[in-house]
Amino acid sequence: MSSKDAKQELISFLERRAFQPVLRARQDDYPDNKRDELADLQERTRREIERFHNYGSAEDVVTNFKRDLHSSKAKEIHKRLEELNLPTINDVRQEFEELADRLGVKG
Repeated sequence: MSSKDAKQELISFLERRAFQPVLRARQDDYPDNKRDELADLQERTRREIERFHNYGSAEDVVTNFKRDLHSSKAKEIHKRLEELNLPTINDVRQEFEELADRLGVKG
């Protein structure tokens, strides 16, 4: 598998398992006082998807995924997502790392 294909497979996994559930969340499913929070998190998620697509290689995707698990800014976002019962990349960490291993991608 080419690095380009591996990159796309890793990003598709993240989109499917972590990002799309956030984007598909409906404002109507949340109380009025949480709707702005959801809208902000959805916009941040769109930017996150774009950021991952702009990485140059599958290795860059893995490296930055790992950074996002531990950065203080990411931890704040994860907490906010959890408060709305939405998935974070922490929730898919093990599966993502197993996929990267199967694809032979180090980061």
